Amino acid sequence: MNKTDDNIERHPLQPFMPPNARLLMLGSFPPPRYRWSMDFFYPNRNNQMWEMMGLIFYHDAQRLIDSSHRTFREDDIRQMLIERGIAIFDSATAVRRQKHNASDMLLDVVEPTDIPELLSHLPLCHDIACTGQKSATIICDTYHQHIPPLGEHITFTIEGRTIRLHRVPSTSRAYPMPLEEKATYYRQMLSLSGILSE
Repeated sequence: MNKTDDNIERHPLQPFMPPNARLLMLGSFPPPRYRWSMDFFYPNRNNQMWEMMGLIFYHDAQRLIDSSHRTFREDDIRQMLIERGIAIFDSATAVRRQKHNASDMLLDVVEPTDIPELLSHLPLCHDIACTGQKSATIICDTYHQHIPPLGEHITFTIEGRTIRLHRVPSTSRAYPMPLEEKATYYRQMLSLSGILSE
């Protein structure tokens, strides 16, 4: 990752922005590079995001996993997100880490993401999902909103656009919830966003 002398890390990835996206999913910030298994979002092999998406969309938690190489099927993930209309980025574009690890609790946000700029490229998007407490805190602090309870959403406007902000559980294995239970929250959010018709 790019670092400056004062230990500020700038986001190493470009937003993934399919123009047909109706949902913007926001994590907090990528883990340190040594934890990456691919050059895309949720790259830590121990993160359950892509297992969960495989379970939800293909009824197979291993569908997006490349077990033999200890990584994910990045091309399949990108194609799935394009087909489903899901954009991905993070709630912070610059941070300081109190320790050199992936813990959200130890992230100091230097620069929150410019959400209106992202939305300007997503004309169909009216739903934002924060994939964890830190992400929800950053966005709600920025827009002076209360943080919704887990599995719920709030509605407010961003530069004239009505947005539903959903809070769903972290897909980190450190978050103490079984995969199927996490998937239940995501299915509900994806249904409300019009992504999942089941």
